[in-house]
Amino acid sequence: MKVLAAERDEYLLALQRVQAEFENYRKRIQRLQDEQSARAATDLVTKLLHVLDTLDLAQAHQGESGAGSEDAKALQAARSMLLETLAKEGLERVNEAEVPFDPEVHDAVAKCEGEGEGGVPVIDEVLRSGYRWRGRVLRPAMVRVRG
Repeated sequence: MKVLAAERDEYLLALQRVQAEFENYRKRIQRLQDEQSARAATDLVTKLLHVLDTLDLAQAHQGESGAGSEDAKALQAARSMLLETLAKEGLERVNEAEVPFDPEVHDAVAKCEGEGEGGVPVIDEVLRSGYRWRGRVLRPAMVRVRG
């Protein structure tokens, strides 16, 4: 009887160990899948930044004469839809002027004369927008700094 109880306890411990190992394996696989999915989304958004840059340039080159045309309206609508869709998923555009310079978010490529606020350099002009994806900087904004 004692032998059977000991054997039962041994099997029970083995089963509990296997269940715990499987649960740890399942959690690890889920975490790896989540990380892979997040990396894939980040890679896709990074590739789409070139499309956004092209749409921004096209809009800037429309000029006053073409601003009311159907092509200009379609271009603006496509650009807005893409930005709104990506913003809903976590894309933030970094393109504000007159804010303090932050080397984590801004890439200073030029400097101009003038004073910053309280001795802190300030963004004078954004030359190319930067982007954050779910709080992480994908591409810093290229800026001209004052101060």
